Amino acid sequence: MTGVHRKARPGAPAGFFRCEAAGLRWLRVPGGVPVVEVLDVGDDHLDLVRLDEVAPTPWAAAELGARLAVTHDAGAEAFGAPPAGWAGHGWFGPLSDPLPMAAAQESSWGRFLADHRLTPVLARLRDDLDADDLQAAEVLLDRLRAGTWDDEDPPARVHGDLWQGNVLWTESGATLIDPAAHGGHRETDLAMLALFGLPHLDVVLDAYTATHPLPAGWQDRVGLHQLYPVAVHAALFGGGYLGRTRDLLHTWAGA
Repeated sequence: MTGVHRKARPGAPAGFFRCEAAGLRWLRVPGGVPVVEVLDVGDDHLDLVRLDEVAPTPWAAAELGARLAVTHDAGAEAFGAPPAGWAGHGWFGPLSDPLPMAAAQESSWGRFLADHRLTPVLARLRDDLDADDLQAAEVLLDRLRAGTWDDEDPPARVHGDLWQGNVLWTESGATLIDPAAHGGHRETDLAMLALFGLPHLDVVLDAYTATHPLPAGWQDRVGLHQLYPVAVHAALFGGGYLGRTRDLLHTWAGA
């Protein structure tokens, strides 16, 4: 009998678990990274196949990198588009206190990041930022809206919360859990893998770029792609995340 892992939260935001289930199903693409199987979903729970974890290996890391490129290549209809089977906004952050994550239909990644990710979270941080920080934020938002860092890459099918805790290593390789799936920029998932560290990350990145080469200078944009998740952590937990958010705002306002 298949083991079951139940995620549950009485009083969860309406649709929270159904959105996650839709994201998991949407991320399951032929040749892509394996995704944990959904067994059942309700208003207050999500039942998943239980996974047995093992130590990560370079082989599994290479498979993760190559397969993640395939997942991303499955695409999305727009930047900010929700997963198939779900309409409306999603959520980002811990099960105990997730923040709403707006859906969008943007053709520009920069405008999507500025208007639908950074603006809402920076509004929550407004009382913690000084005048210089707020000015830097406005400069950065204007540069994003102007397309300063846009490229020709179409919207990718991204996990959206791809830190190391959402990559489980099993006997058959890496498996993804707990997505904030949407149409986004592929570099965002890669930046999330680097944010809190991932075993064999260099192997993952080498295999990824061998499968789907990235635009020039992608390594230099890691901090820009990390700004939103760092700012969410600042809004939820404060501490050093606030200082890191302020540093990133000033760095990218002047980049």
